[in-house]
Amino acid sequence: MKSNPQIPLFSPSLPRWLLLALLLGLPVCSHAQWQTQSILVKPGWTAVYLEVDASYQTLDVFVGGDANNPIAEVWLWQAPLSTLQFVSSPQAPATGNNQWANWERVGLGFSGGGNLVALQPNAAYLIHSLAATNYTWLLQGHPVAPIYTWSATGLNFLGFPTPPAHPPAFDAFLSLAPVFANTATIFQYPGGNLGPTNPAQLFALHTTPVTRGEAFWMRAGTLANSYFGPFQVSFSGSAGVNFSNTVSQYSFKLINETATNVTVSATLLASETPPAGQAPIAGVPPLLVRGALITSNLTYSYSTLDVRGSQSWTLAPQGQPGSDVTVVLGLNRYALTNNHPGDLLAGILQFTDSFGFSQVDVPVTAQAASLAGLWVGSASISQVANYLKTYQTDLNGNPVISSNGNYIITSINTNLGPVAAPYPLRLILHYDGTTARLLQRVYAGLNTSSNLVLSRIQSTLDPNQLGSARRISSTGLPWTAANTPWVLAGQLAEGGVLTTTVSVAYDDQATNPFLHTYHPDHDNLDTTFSRELPQGSESYGITRQITLNVTPPGTDFVSLTTANQTLSGVYSETISLRGLGGATRTFNITGGFSLTCVSTIPVLYQR
Repeated sequence: MKSNPQIPLFSPSLPRWLLLALLLGLPVCSHAQWQTQSILVKPGWTAVYLEVDASYQTLDVFVGGDANNPIAEVWLWQAPLSTLQFVSSPQAPATGNNQWANWERVGLGFSGGGNLVALQPNAAYLIHSLAATNYTWLLQGHPVAPIYTWSATGLNFLGFPTPPAHPPAFDAFLSLAPVFANTATIFQYPGGNLGPTNPAQLFALHTTPVTRGEAFWMRAGTLANSYFGPFQVSFSGSAGVNFSNTVSQYSFKLINETATNVTVSATLLASETPPAGQAPIAGVPPLLVRGALITSNLTYSYSTLDVRGSQSWTLAPQGQPGSDVTVVLGLNRYALTNNHPGDLLAGILQFTDSFGFSQVDVPVTAQAASLAGLWVGSASISQVANYLKTYQTDLNGNPVISSNGNYIITSINTNLGPVAAPYPLRLILHYDGTTARLLQRVYAGLNTSSNLVLSRIQSTLDPNQLGSARRISSTGLPWTAANTPWVLAGQLAEGGVLTTTVSVAYDDQATNPFLHTYHPDHDNLDTTFSRELPQGSESYGITRQITLNVTPPGTDFVSLTTANQTLSGVYSETISLRGLGGATRTFNITGGFSLTCVSTIPVLYQR
């Protein structure tokens, strides 16, 4: 009972990656957004164009598992990879014809089978329905950005991204591309059985709508057509905008395909509820649109793009300056502070034009990032506390000496004061998602299983692959053989405060800066080099109380979009020197710090 679709001519209409995926049975990359495409299936044969990726489920489930679905066959045209091959007359496809992929239902007189397993996006299909009336097929999938390949050597089997509610008629739609309109030949499937009048050439251009989701066979002589609507959204692929858990900015182009001004508007829509078994969606990604550079502070202005409003760009006529514009989107990662790491955010960026001719739906995906990983940066010490004494003087301005022969101190100025030049201190932090640790050094490289790891000691790494490994160290922190980190109390997050204490013994030859092994006056030994002197004689014990006050990011575009990749704030340190008899003197320093996440590996090996 198999029916064979027929077409008048052929030209390639599918990208190679999609063909290979179909031929090899491989899944095509999918995303988190969900959108339902409503497809009108006529009795008999209907040509449809899919604008959603429904490959997450098989046709046996989508169609065969629905007793109310009257679809018996689905045929996908597989264009030969060579553009020199094309069909010059109607042909009857069969399972053995590699220019078609097909799926057949089990039952209703059909035996099932075929080499088409799942539905792929940006592709045209022939659908055979056994119903006596129209059937509305609601197909939920992931929206994809449209990708078109036009061939001038035959017909092209494709659909147009027109608005689903009020699509324009063909003559109005093509009026913006007059050369294409004057040369185009269009074939349409009106439904019913295949034959000489199905498909049929379309002549009623004034009354026939360019229905979204309907596929047409089209040719335009030798014209290299690029018009599929008044504007084009140029991405690197059909994946749309995917910020994942690391990307902060994404750029694309809006291009005018007409000889007149076109205003393109973008609106952010929420995703539909995912079907059963699919990942839940935590919300809509908070998007920012980068504006002009502010010359006074060299930051970018921005506007918010959310479900409450839209953004618009007016494009000059094709070929003129301003006919295309580069749009830079940013993900406001600071707004994701309250999300849990790994939370999935998804939405649909819907583009429309001022003519009402096109609606391009682009998926937008983001993931709330964890701050776990290795952070490397520096503190810049810009202020140091004074230790300026004021002495008592007599009426003549001379210092007053006490009974024990010392000058009388009336006050000590310990206020912070600027330094002549900032002093850098390298900072190395590792955060496992719960606890942050300050490190003197860290090793990054491959272990014996060729896995990239972070470790406190070099022996964790594969000795045969040390050439690709890296050691990061800080000379501002005391060295120890065990490289034991200092646990930081507090939370590594915007607005968090981290504190730790670093202690150095007065007789620590490796790290105490007051000791110089080969200097007789700084070795903690007496004049005979036989007795070790007590603390404070030549060197001091040191206690450093380090505080990192992480401040929220700035309100500029770059700061908000890189909030999970960089951290900055105020660095302060209280240094206490311990001398003879436990006497101490304290010094305060402060400045700014910045950290950059250089690895998202949450585990720090100890051995």
